[in-house]
Amino acid sequence: MAGGGWPQVPGGKYKLGSKGARIATLRQRLVAEGYLPFDALSVEEPETYDDGMADVVRAFQVNHGIAPSGLVNERTRLDLNITAKSRLFALRDNRPRIEAYLEGLGPRNILVNLPAAQLETVEFGQVFSRHNVVVGKLERPSPSLKSQVSDIVFNPYWNAPASIVEKDIIPKFLKDPGYLDQMRIRVFDGVGGPEIDPFTVDWVNTHPERYHFRQEPGEHNALATVKINFPNTHMVYLHDTPHRENFASNARFESSGCVRIDQVRTVINWIMQGRDGFDEGTFEMIAASEEPHTVKIENGPDIRLMYLTAWATDDGRINFRPDIYALDGMGFVLGQPEPSDAI
Repeated sequence: MAGGGWPQVPGGKYKLGSKGARIATLRQRLVAEGYLPFDALSVEEPETYDDGMADVVRAFQVNHGIAPSGLVNERTRLDLNITAKSRLFALRDNRPRIEAYLEGLGPRNILVNLPAAQLETVEFGQVFSRHNVVVGKLERPSPSLKSQVSDIVFNPYWNAPASIVEKDIIPKFLKDPGYLDQMRIRVFDGVGGPEIDPFTVDWVNTHPERYHFRQEPGEHNALATVKINFPNTHMVYLHDTPHRENFASNARFESSGCVRIDQVRTVINWIMQGRDGFDEGTFEMIAASEEPHTVKIENGPDIRLMYLTAWATDDGRINFRPDIYALDGMGFVLGQPEPSDAI
């Protein structure tokens, strides 16, 4: 504390009615960062975890991307014990990122913050909608980039990357010969080449890039009903998913680099803005056809896939998120992170 740091919150139970010196230490920690006023240290029972403390802990959790339970679980305690010096370094690291992402940003934009695993649609500085997303896992991180929506593909084919073919699809096919048919995956002799019979190939000794694996539209398709394209060198896009259960998780780092969107239809409707008579009924009709359908988007919203581990909001609060890809302190702003085991 004398050196300008924050008191360390010890382990133990922190729930309504809990008492002890650790509660007073927690109160000091929350005062130090401005979540509680200074006179909160002189309340009648400073060592009691009451409703007021629970509300303040919820505010702390919201600003740190933690499910706001109002209880000090281990994840919350670890974030409380990150040093003031580390937080200052994070703020400094993120300033050039924010400046770069703002450069050339138009009035309508889609902002994806990878460490927060969250997407916002924004129009003239106002958030229209906010969505949980699933982003790249540590061994297959999502890139940080700047682009613009170019087209929307309904009922898309999924062209499986060689890495997924090698690590996921071929092992499942070797274990279960019916897997490709079940998942409606067809194999071609190169992109645009003739379809081949997968049972005629020695997959154990064949490089995954030799053949093109394409999943047909339908309920099993990895992209589900729609994907949003934007020019980039990393071959990533935004898309729907049949695995919506992951959106409820607090740590949503499970994709192979692309971004899966919860409530994706809200984003599609916002992008389309009723152009060409598009509405919810149109979406239903196209989806039911299971036929690929591409809509070009002229002057589409700007896209930013951002790597922000610290930022301020208009109310003066500072938000922090885990450095999931271990990029803080590396001068990282835009590009493809290397695989990481940071968390």
